[in-house]
Amino acid sequence: MERKIIKTADGSTTIYIKGWDEHYHSKHGAIQEAYHVFIRMGLDLALESEPADLRIMEIGFGTGLNAFITLLETQPKPVSIDYTGVEGYPVAAAEWKALNYAKELQATPEQSALFERMHEEPWEAATPITPEFALTKRKQLFDEIEDEDAFDLIYFDAFGARVQPELWEEAIFNRMFRALSTGGILVTYAAKGSVRRAMQAVGFLVEKLPGPPGKREMLRAIKPDASQKS
Repeated sequence: MERKIIKTADGSTTIYIKGWDEHYHSKHGAIQEAYHVFIRMGLDLALESEPADLRIMEIGFGTGLNAFITLLETQPKPVSIDYTGVEGYPVAAAEWKALNYAKELQATPEQSALFERMHEEPWEAATPITPEFALTKRKQLFDEIEDEDAFDLIYFDAFGARVQPELWEEAIFNRMFRALSTGGILVTYAAKGSVRRAMQAVGFLVEKLPGPPGKREMLRAIKPDASQKS
């Protein structure tokens, strides 16, 4: 399918898939969406307990935007990040090189080089991007994930249910539930009732939150301990 780089409303770029009429990020602002959904509603909550280490899995590594912002946001903090990005269909080099995230985020030349390194490092290998940020990129379909009690936070950033409904059903969220440690957090831009019910059916405690620009609501799910289960 034809793909092209487009500019979103906040000035940051994303990839548009013409055949699906689908974007990798919100057309209302790629960076705005990433910060609101994954950083403010996910990472910030996970950091409230001041952990020494944080294990993050991203469902849909895509352009690397969420990983890059996570690195920038945690660089000043006393926490080590173990970041796993799962992606079935990696973005081509010509595409990620055309994205303007480093410029729009006002990254230093050294930080910009870290974004490039995230993409250039090999798949299926843990790579220390900085001494405090390790990245593992896994070329894997989401229904192949078998991790158990392996992550503290999941960024669920799959393509929307309109084009890939199978990624938003109980079977996938059951895998996410197993992959999280007790008390673990999952955040996603989605807010459909069917998605919320699928999360609840596998055991998550789910709350609706205000969405990013252009979207009224989003969802955050917590894996409860035994005392929280209804």
